[in-house]
Amino acid sequence: MANRLFTSLMAAGALALGLAAGAAQAADPIRIGSFLSVTGPASFLGEPEKKVLELYVDRINKAGGVDGRPIRLTVYDDGGDAAKAAGFAKRLIDSDKVDVIVGGTTTAATMAAVPLVERAEVPFISLAGAVVIVEPVKPWVFKTPHTDRMAAEKVMADMTKRGLSRLALLSEDSGFGKSGRAETLKVAKDMGITVVADETYGAKDTDVTPQLTKIRSNKEAQAVLVFGLGQGPAMVTKNYRQLAIELPIYQSHGVASMEFIRLAGGAAENVRLPAAGLVVADQLPDSDPQKRVVAEFSKLYIDHIGGEPSTFAGHAYDGLMLAVEAIRRAGGTDRARVRDEIEKTKGYIGTGGVVNMSPTDHMGLGLDAFHMVEIKQGTWKLVD
Repeated sequence: MANRLFTSLMAAGALALGLAAGAAQAADPIRIGSFLSVTGPASFLGEPEKKVLELYVDRINKAGGVDGRPIRLTVYDDGGDAAKAAGFAKRLIDSDKVDVIVGGTTTAATMAAVPLVERAEVPFISLAGAVVIVEPVKPWVFKTPHTDRMAAEKVMADMTKRGLSRLALLSEDSGFGKSGRAETLKVAKDMGITVVADETYGAKDTDVTPQLTKIRSNKEAQAVLVFGLGQGPAMVTKNYRQLAIELPIYQSHGVASMEFIRLAGGAAENVRLPAAGLVVADQLPDSDPQKRVVAEFSKLYIDHIGGEPSTFAGHAYDGLMLAVEAIRRAGGTDRARVRDEIEKTKGYIGTGGVVNMSPTDHMGLGLDAFHMVEIKQGTWKLVD
């Protein structure tokens, strides 16, 4: 189902591109707004998200738009600043009069915008990771990435398989890191994992050797989990290797990008993390329903944007397609109808997995949508 919309749009454009495009230009545009961390510490998440939104909006418009209506995309760069994100969300709602918002690179930026979109009753599909975004359910808020809770569950399941039961936790003092820490502590109790160290670092820190030295001296720890995003986890990984810590190290899905590997360099070798199938598209079995979708997305990304696509790029694609499909099913841009149709999404095969939403689940992904991967020789290797 994931690419049926896009495929049908492109097919229609191939048959009658000139006529359809002309009609689309004359019709009222569909206004999709976005605020993303295109610059700043989370730029390797936000920059590919912006490029993907622009790429696919352009392709949809060239194919005739959505039911003859072009998409008008408005993107603002919040630089990873939650206050700026809130300001841009307000501008999108009040001045740009958007029909839907697809954005929010970070959890902090997303949560700053949530009260605004809820009050204005504008459908909002976030691209950030924390479970707090959709739990408790907020009527107008949805998300595409897997949650921090799911990441903790996947990591601890892998630890159990390896016979490890005592974990040292190092989390970033940010929206995503704080939520990831809280979820890790909850999940650990449920899965029989003992958290023997609980350290934090600041999002702007340039060195975490004091925290890692404490972890190294903890004789009980059998593995380390780092919960953060942006450039921080790469710095942590470098410090980890510099201290010659021999424990297995896990990261969260907040680093599922080749940019993390580039920033961490050789220190990234053997790091494990949960990630969407997109990063190991060529390693998925043919029976996996995602394989065709992620393979097609990867090819288009490489051909038109360049470089290896990150899971964050995929989150933007999924968010846009979920919004566009909902608009088509709603027969227009009535916000309440579009919101209802997003919530009714069933069987959407995206880059993040198979999405089945409901009134009690505004993400719609199961734990089987996550894969454990390991970094080997500068690239991703599928573990399970």
